[in-house]
Amino acid sequence: MTADRHGHRMSHTGADALVHYERALDHLVFFRPQVSEAARAALDAAPRSVMTQVLAAYLGVLGTEEKDAAAARASFLRFRSGLDEDGLTPRERMHLAAAGAWLGGDMHRAGRLLGELTVAHPRDVLALFAGHQHDFLTGDAQRLRDRIGGALGAWEPDDPHRGPLLGMYAFGLEESGHYERAEEVGREALAHHPRDVWAIHGVVHTYEMRGRFTDGIRFLDARTDHWSDGTLLTVHNWWHYALYTLELGDTARVLEIYDRALHHDGSAGVAMELLDAAALLWRLYLSGEDQGARWARLADAWERRDDGAHYAFNDAHAVMAYVGAGRTKAAERLVADRERWLTGASPAVANRAMTADIGLPVCRALIAFGQREYGRCVDLLLPVRHRLHRFGGSHAQRDAVQRTLVEAALRAGRTDLARTLLSERIQLRPVCPYNWAQQARLEEQLGDPARAAAAREKAAAQAAS
Repeated sequence: MTADRHGHRMSHTGADALVHYERALDHLVFFRPQVSEAARAALDAAPRSVMTQVLAAYLGVLGTEEKDAAAARASFLRFRSGLDEDGLTPRERMHLAAAGAWLGGDMHRAGRLLGELTVAHPRDVLALFAGHQHDFLTGDAQRLRDRIGGALGAWEPDDPHRGPLLGMYAFGLEESGHYERAEEVGREALAHHPRDVWAIHGVVHTYEMRGRFTDGIRFLDARTDHWSDGTLLTVHNWWHYALYTLELGDTARVLEIYDRALHHDGSAGVAMELLDAAALLWRLYLSGEDQGARWARLADAWERRDDGAHYAFNDAHAVMAYVGAGRTKAAERLVADRERWLTGASPAVANRAMTADIGLPVCRALIAFGQREYGRCVDLLLPVRHRLHRFGGSHAQRDAVQRTLVEAALRAGRTDLARTLLSERIQLRPVCPYNWAQQARLEEQLGDPARAAAAREKAAAQAAS
């Protein structure tokens, strides 16, 4: 029986298929678009290979694309219908169960099974990568950290896949609040592989969360050739660059990045890129910037997708685009569709709770904000603000919703709440021009021009530093 480079046996997999499979794993952990071609080559070489089929199944769900997941599920069910599982290895059977659960919508069971897999097989790269992305998509920061941390001790320092695992670990550390340690581990990963865009991404998050926006720009500028083109994470890392630039007050540069990298005529139209575009424009929308033409093009892209209920985090960003474009009816149609879907959705489908508990309240709040019903927006967001992680994404991504709550509280005249929200933000991130600019607005509402001026000065000084 064939075995992969880490000694895991692979049923019904010949030497040619193994070469393609290993190449696909290399592309996967470094977020190279060639992963799809290599995975297809592995399948063609060994259509009965369990691990190549499992790899294809995970690729079908990791992008949060409803149509890709449906196609992968149909293919996977066909494969399993003629499979005699008795002769497979325990590891392969666990992968089949995990992939099947995820394709069936039970993400949480899939995550648990992948966790059991990495306890038994801590050098299973596919289980670790899929599990890590699962934890990101479900917003589980502690598991995002510990799934990788718990496996790293089994890896030799010179293993070529240890580097990308360090990149994953860096992101888990960052999402768990260990910012200095995350930067250290991320830089160690980059010492192994300078083009590890997920490790770059992990370090970038640490600068964002510590208010080191100029340092973040310098870090990315020094590595432009390593991340800025030709990867599955290119748009997202440009989004981070734009966030830094926005904090520093350079709106013209933000829009230049948006038009060149985030959304343009040549954009792929995939959900993970469209949501970055929506999240960036929404921050401008909250500040009163009119981006009508950009919103219209982005809303068109979301409408062309014609997504059903699949991932609530995507739904919220589609609604941002519709509200930003003034298409309230389109936003309301999406909400009504999800409400209908909930009546028949199985409780085992993870997106059911994501939609009911977080997605729909957020979508309704975004619509209320667009209708200038700021008090209603506050009332919808306040109960879920500490639970937003449950519908996925990172702290940086979910901050678009948290900022909506701050803005709605200010516009609704809810000064006591605004004071509390801004105090929370400032204590956690004292270096953040946005926080101090909003504090200045609050002080003006409270009738204290001296404190307002001091807050404005602090915001300006931080943006200039």
